[in-house]
Amino acid sequence: MTSPEATTQEAPSLFDQAMERYQQGTAPAELIDSFLAITEQAPGQSAGWTCLAWLQLLDDQPQAALRSAKTAVRLNPQDPQARINLSLAMLETGAKGVREHIEIVQRVMAMAPEMAEELQESIADGLQRKPGWKAMDKVKAWLAG
Repeated sequence: MTSPEATTQEAPSLFDQAMERYQQGTAPAELIDSFLAITEQAPGQSAGWTCLAWLQLLDDQPQAALRSAKTAVRLNPQDPQARINLSLAMLETGAKGVREHIEIVQRVMAMAPEMAEELQESIADGLQRKPGWKAMDKVKAWLAG
């Protein structure tokens, strides 16, 4: 039997391990199950949903990414990465309402330059991992505009 402290420590360590594997170049398809487990263990943590949506987008699963990104935004409406993921999933599934999310991200980027830098790195990472990603090219152009 594990103590409550041990249980709460398991989800972050699983998250940290999965993030480390991502940063080492593990294919998104190989990481999706890890992030599904993370979101099952900690369904109220937006970071797991944000990462899951990102991986689903990279793995050409736009419908699944749309569900995950909506959950991430619902849990943390201020997270610009969650909003970018939602915008990408909306573009890829033909959903309406992308502009609202882009405008929120633009406001966050204007008010928090350090966050803007992280988002630019994330966009570059996405384009490197998925060359020719049309939805990402659109989002990148809108955010630059």
